This record gives sequence, C-alpha cells and structure tokens, in this order.
Amino acid sequence: MSFDLVLFGGTGDLAWRKLLPALAQAYRHGSLPQGGRIIGVARDSLTDDEYRALIRSRFEGVEDDKQPTGEEFERFAQLLHYQRMDLTQPDDYQQLKSRLAERNADVVVMYLATAPQLFTVACEQLGAAGLATPQTRVVLEKPLGHDLQSNRAINAAVRQVFDEGQIFRIDHYLGKPSVQNLLALRFGNALFEPWWRRETIASIEITIAEQLGVEARGAFYDGTGALRDMVQNHALQLLCAIAMEPPINAHADAIRDEKLKVLRSLSPWTPTTLAQDVVRGQYAAGSLAGQRVPGYQGEDGVAPGSHTETFVALRTQIANWRWAGVPFYIRTGKRLAAREAHIAIHLRPTPHAIYPTPLVCGANRLVIHLQPRDGLALHLFAAASETRGAQALAEAPGLTPVQLDLDFEQRFGSRRVGAYERLLLDVIAGRLNLFVRADEQEAAWRWVEPIMQSWQEQDARGEGPRLYAAGTWGPGAASALVARDGNTWIEEC
Repeated sequence: MSFDLVLFGGTGDLAWRKLLPALAQAYRHGSLPQGGRIIGVARDSLTDDEYRALIRSRFEGVEDDKQPTGEEFERFAQLLHYQRMDLTQPDDYQQLKSRLAERNADVVVMYLATAPQLFTVACEQLGAAGLATPQTRVVLEKPLGHDLQSNRAINAAVRQVFDEGQIFRIDHYLGKPSVQNLLALRFGNALFEPWWRRETIASIEITIAEQLGVEARGAFYDGTGALRDMVQNHALQLLCAIAMEPPINAHADAIRDEKLKVLRSLSPWTPTTLAQDVVRGQYAAGSLAGQRVPGYQGEDGVAPGSHTETFVALRTQIANWRWAGVPFYIRTGKRLAAREAHIAIHLRPTPHAIYPTPLVCGANRLVIHLQPRDGLALHLFAAASETRGAQALAEAPGLTPVQLDLDFEQRFGSRRVGAYERLLLDVIAGRLNLFVRADEQEAAWRWVEPIMQSWQEQDARGEGPRLYAAGTWGPGAASALVARDGNTWIEEC
C-alpha cells in the first residue's frame, strides 16, 4: 500500500522530537508500508536535502534507543521531502495538490502538528483545494481547543470537510503498551473481570508526574496549564480505560461508545465538591537531582504574576452500579519528585482477618506502570518465612508484603512498538480504535469546564494556585485530599 504523509509543522518541535523518530523506528522495524513518502510542510525555504540535513541534526537530541545509525538514517531520509507552505494561502495548497498527484498514493495522511488555531483554516483550505478525497485522513494533535465552545467550533469546521471516519484525534497515551495491556488484562482474562467493581475495589489512583518544568514552552504552557494539557485528555482517557464496561467487540465505535458512557457518568461538580475535591498548584523554586531550579514564574515566556496551574489533584466518582462509592483520584504535575506515571487499583481488605497483618500500606493493590517503565505489579501478602521459635510456630503465620511483577520490556524485549509509532501506523492502516471521537472530547470538556470557571472566580478574588517546592510531590493539600478517605498516594506508603 502506497502512502503520502504530509506533516504540517514539519520543522516544529513535535515533528523532530516525536513523529519523525517514530516513523524512523517503524522503518527500522520493517513495519512502515512500502511505497511511502513523508512530506514536511512549513514556512521555511528549504530544499529536500536541506530538510533531511536539518532533521538529521535534530535527531541527535532524541532518546538513545530511537537514534538511527548514520546508515539507517540515510535510508530513511530517502522518504523525506519538503514543501514550503503558508497555510493561509490557497495557491500553496494547489502546489501541494500537484505534488501529491505525481504519485496518486493509495492513502494520503494530513498530519496537523500545528497550533490548534490553524486546524480550521488548514481543513477549509484542504477542502477548497480538492484535497479532502476519500483516500485522505486528517490527524489532529491536542489540544483541540481551550474550552468546550472552541472544541465544538474546531470539530464542526473539520467535519465540514472530512467525515468522522477520516478524522484521527490523537492522544498518545492511548498508544502506550501498558494502556493496551490494561484492556487485554481486563477483557482477555477471566480472572479480573469478576472483581473489577465496587465490591472489591476500594479506590483508584491515576498519577502522571513529570520532573521537567515547562522548558522552552513557557508561552504555550502559560495559556494552557495542567488541567487542559493533561487532565482533560490523557488522565480522563486512562480513567475510561479502567472504568468502561466490556465492549461488544474490539471495533473502534464499540470501544468508544463505552468510554463515552464513563465520561457521561462522572459525578457533576457542585460548589462544595469544587472547593473540597480539587487542588490547584504551581511550582516554586526548589531542587532536583541536587540542582537548584527556578519556580514557574521565573521561566522564560511566563507572564509575571501568572496563575496558570502546573499541578492538579482531584477526587471524583462514577455514578453507575459498577463504581458507585469508589473514589477516583487524578494527579498530575510538573517539577515533581520523580518522573512516574501509573494507575494504582487499591483492593478492599479481607472481611475477616485471621492472620496477624503488618501495619504497612501498599499490599492488596494492582499497579499498572506507564512510565518510565511499562509493566504490571500485583502487590499481595504472603506467609512470612523467617525462622521462629516453637511457640510462634504454633500460632497463625505472620504476613509479609510481596509482589508479582511483569516488566513488559523484559518479557517482550526492548524493540516493542512505541506509542507514536503504533498510532502513526494505525492512521496509515485506517484503524480508529486508539483515537478519540468528537463526542468523547465534548464530554470531557463539559466535565472540566466548571473547574476552569471556579478557578477564574478564585483568580478574580486574588486566590491563586497553591505553591509547592520543585522536587516535591506537590502541595500538601493533595495529600489531605486522599487522607479524608483514609487513603494515601503510592509514594507516601
């Protein structure tokens, strides 16, 4: 199958840091379809060879395991081409149309790795130029809007040009091996589904923690914040994967129908829950790995006195029979103590204790690790095996915490398909299972909007986010949030 992948924003940060390395990995693995061509599009004046040289120099900054050798890059570079375009100029789209007509590929992918405000104009121009054919697929990067109204406007404009089946709204967390294995764990094994419910599960924690600050993205991040950047998309998609009912089959709409039901079942916010169950934070100066780092307000591009949040913790519930009464905790932030993303499913204690149980937390839980490693860990109690006296041997055995650990890299090897690699291959193949439907996005925006409105009211009263030192786990209020239910975050065990 021949394909043309047109990468709008082809010289941008996302292109060289994530997308092109993922395509190079697919080429290295032999999974990229034969007869492919990648056309980078941007406003710079570059030849094909100059573009290849630029991308080669940028590849030096990507992760070591994604670094192609010189020979590998030279072979991959033959797929790379470049076209200068101003996305507002109709004539430039006609030039692109002529270039694509040279090959008439089976599939044409328009990947919009641009600022979201350009999505509408790009799609309108693609339609006007006759480039929205049945063979065309369009990929939209997050954030898709900054609130419910802007999200609806973008989706409406895109659907004026493309059918829903041609639109691939990307959330790279859905391509992570651990998220795929979460679905396999639930729906491919008879063991877990009977206890995947309120009678057995006490609480569920979703943590996406980053050590990095805003780096060179201060201006972008200052208009976005952690709620829009992480909670509205990544965290809620993870929550859906945990909480959804078994779909009738593995087809895209069957899966997305069940995720939509979860989003619509999230408990609506009230003034009381907004005040008690949401924590907003912003990092101040602190230390990481022995080095002093500036606070958020000292980062380049951040407006003086900014109230943009770099940390969010919240508590919610799902109002249905399976999950009624089970608290779900979501936490995400920058400049935290570790780079760690996981889902922790805490089980209820045994109804009657017949063994002496050590006063430790952390057993009786399943942890799905997302980063920096992918894997599953089941934390249990086992009979203690240390040597004991005759009197002790006559008593009930003591218990000690143990764990069953599945490390995906050790089990499946280090050459597993990465998130963006998997998603890009799915776009080319036309598989929509791992992409977000418009009504899912709208439901997620509708749920987070009361939080944004509440923060705007706080800002008007001069109540900004709570400060936390860089290198810690966020504001103390986040610990109090879960402590009210008698729970702790994993690192506090």
